[in-house]
Amino acid sequence: MVQGAGRFTLWGIEAFVVTAQEGSVSAAARRLGASPSGISQQISALEAALATSLMDRSSRPVALTPEGRIFLRRAQRILAEAQQARAELTAHDLSALTEFRLGMIEDFDADVTPRLMTDLADELTGCQFLLETGASHRLFDLLNSRALDVIVAADMGAPADWMEVHPLIDEPFVAAVPKGRVDAGGDVLAQLTALPLIQYTQRHHMGRQIADHLARQNLTLAHRFELDSYHAILAMVSGGAGWTILTPLGYLRAQRFRDRVDVLPLPVAPLSRRISLCARAGVLQDIPDRVAARLRLLLEEMIVAPATAQIPWLKPDLRLVPGRDQVP
Repeated sequence: MVQGAGRFTLWGIEAFVVTAQEGSVSAAARRLGASPSGISQQISALEAALATSLMDRSSRPVALTPEGRIFLRRAQRILAEAQQARAELTAHDLSALTEFRLGMIEDFDADVTPRLMTDLADELTGCQFLLETGASHRLFDLLNSRALDVIVAADMGAPADWMEVHPLIDEPFVAAVPKGRVDAGGDVLAQLTALPLIQYTQRHHMGRQIADHLARQNLTLAHRFELDSYHAILAMVSGGAGWTILTPLGYLRAQRFRDRVDVLPLPVAPLSRRISLCARAGVLQDIPDRVAARLRLLLEEMIVAPATAQIPWLKPDLRLVPGRDQVP
């Protein structure tokens, strides 16, 4: 038992919560942009203020004491209330926001994400930004654990009841084939079944979505490769090693291979995905809606317009999802 109760701080509570979530002081320090010794000192001060021991930091991963497990539930509520209070104070003046933790799907990291961050930084001059890019399932985990405030990710089923969702863009899945290898006017599926399929990894939601769709079509396609990189997949396709199924975003992302790849409509039942902006419901007031509106403008300029100009048959299916205040 730690002796001597006293005052504790939000910083100490956050250090404790993040350490509990990450399982180590060093991982918590990296996430919070602090030193391990600083995080450890904050937890020690919190334990002293509460006159109890909250965690065993010598174990790997750190283990919460019974008192630590009790306090963790309260600590998470305290941080949520503090976050909501900050949001309410800045709801009508976005320039007063001091911290914004954003997660972005990897598909946007080469073009949309830099523009969005630049635009936000110009407006939020006193704000500290944390950007996390990654696969959709990881971003949802970080939003769930309160490590991020807002994420932009592919929908993965029905949203949790604690989430608010702002749809941004719908995009179809397409076939990418070696240039000139498939006659679009012939039996495309028969031609593709003669080529190996280069699969997007089923460790990610998109890969499982594609595999499940093919199974529903009773299609068993020969494949030797399962990769998690659009660039690697399209490099192999452009080299004639096979064909793949991906989205227009994936095709646009691997720019240097475009002149050696043909993009065709999927020669089976259509498949699409939706990308949305998600946040914890009500916590950030109207900020998620405002960021979503800005993102739609960027997506129209940087994704929809150039993609449909290059591939006109995408127009009916590659489209923005209007916001609540927009006319479809």
